[in-house]
Amino acid sequence: MSTLNNNHGTLAGTIGGTLFSLFGSIHLNDIVKSVVLAIVGATASFTMSLVLKRIAKKER
Repeated sequence: MSTLNNNHGTLAGTIGGTLFSLFGSIHLNDIVKSVVLAIVGATASFTMSLVLKRIAKKER
């Protein structure tokens, strides 16, 4: 059994402080760029899956 004292207030404060410091260093431009790249990637993936499915049906 562990003899360490689990202080949830300290843990929550540490996690909260870390998250707030990360939010301060992330810029809106980075978030927008990530969203746009995710949309482009998802669209390309979906399009390729449709194309490959159509090719597979033609070969049958």
